[in-house]
Amino acid sequence: MQRRNRWLAAGALALTGALALSACGSGFSSSSGSSGGKLTSSKKPLTVLIGSSGPAETKAVTSAVASWSKSSGTGAKVIAANALDQQLAQGFASGKPADVFYLSTGSLAGYAANGSLLAYGSMLPNKSDFYPTLVKSFTYNGKFYCAPKDFSTLQLVINSDLWAKAGLTAADYPTTWAELETVAKKLTTGKVVGLSLNGEYARLGAFMTEAGGNLMNGDSSKATADSAGNVAALTFVKKMLNEGVLKYAKNVGESDGGQALGSGKAAMTIEGNWVQGELSADFPTTKYTVAPLPAGPSGKGTLQFSNCWGIAKDSPNQAAALKLVEQLTTTKDQLGFSKAFGVLPSIQSAAAAWKTQNPSLVPFLDGATYAQGVPTAKGADTVVTDFNSKLETLSTSDPKTILAATQTNLQAILK
Repeated sequence: MQRRNRWLAAGALALTGALALSACGSGFSSSSGSSGGKLTSSKKPLTVLIGSSGPAETKAVTSAVASWSKSSGTGAKVIAANALDQQLAQGFASGKPADVFYLSTGSLAGYAANGSLLAYGSMLPNKSDFYPTLVKSFTYNGKFYCAPKDFSTLQLVINSDLWAKAGLTAADYPTTWAELETVAKKLTTGKVVGLSLNGEYARLGAFMTEAGGNLMNGDSSKATADSAGNVAALTFVKKMLNEGVLKYAKNVGESDGGQALGSGKAAMTIEGNWVQGELSADFPTTKYTVAPLPAGPSGKGTLQFSNCWGIAKDSPNQAAALKLVEQLTTTKDQLGFSKAFGVLPSIQSAAAAWKTQNPSLVPFLDGATYAQGVPTAKGADTVVTDFNSKLETLSTSDPKTILAATQTNLQAILK
């Protein structure tokens, strides 16, 4: 399931490639679409490069693009990349990038900084319909660069049978950290641990947001890793680890929290809405319930993960590329993508219909109103990778020391 770590996998390779291509992305002298001028236009077909999570996503995107192509009269071809970051970087290096492509939050700053991207967000008729936190994630130097194509949030996922076996009911769904710790203790018996998740920022970061923290501020212009809230969050996680009521997925012999939950080795996990596909495919008989993450000292919190539809500044047909993106972010297409491969629609106007179609998954979409994005500053991916390595030893390490080192590293990339 590629989608589980799509932000973390939007790796250093793409970012490094973007930073190295200082001569790329110069665009066409007759066009300055990113600053309000005319968009380039030609009869050349569009190339759409995607990083697919599997056959269902590839089929859905290919079908949607083909439908637009037929109605618009503009040719368009979808390419499912084997290695999206590498192929995207190679396209820019050759001066022939894909016209439209998946772009992660971690790669935006590098490509935007060297002029490789068309900053078209303000041109979208539905620009005000996207969730504000998603717009913030794809804004660089004050410009809204690209349309969020969909997103995911983290919530609490419960193994229903293990929950009932412990004598718990819906009235016991935890709403605070203290309640989470209490039910985790009750659920931890024999070979079953109360809570299991991956020991990484992309999961533990949810606790940080619930304590009023995160690694960086909203626009990733300031490092906030060593905040009191973050210290409180990791201290709480460490306490649960040392009590044995929380275990990292690898320590129960699984690759992630979804696998731990589905196999019955964990009664609860913290995962994104992609978990529905994982459990359906690997553990079709496992019954589960999605509940909101319990609030921390500062209230509700969670992390969000997203990609956008990037458009190349060097595309000879920016006008058609923009029209395609407009279609792909309509309610119809977004709900179609959600049904096909489990993502959340990035536009607010699709929320009501999505909730009607997915009543058991509503907490994931409700999280959009209080979710925080991951860092988007250039070089942040590398810092998070180092942070993750430190989180692996959290049970025997000092949270303040871990966060202080991460603060120093984040401040270094901002200089």
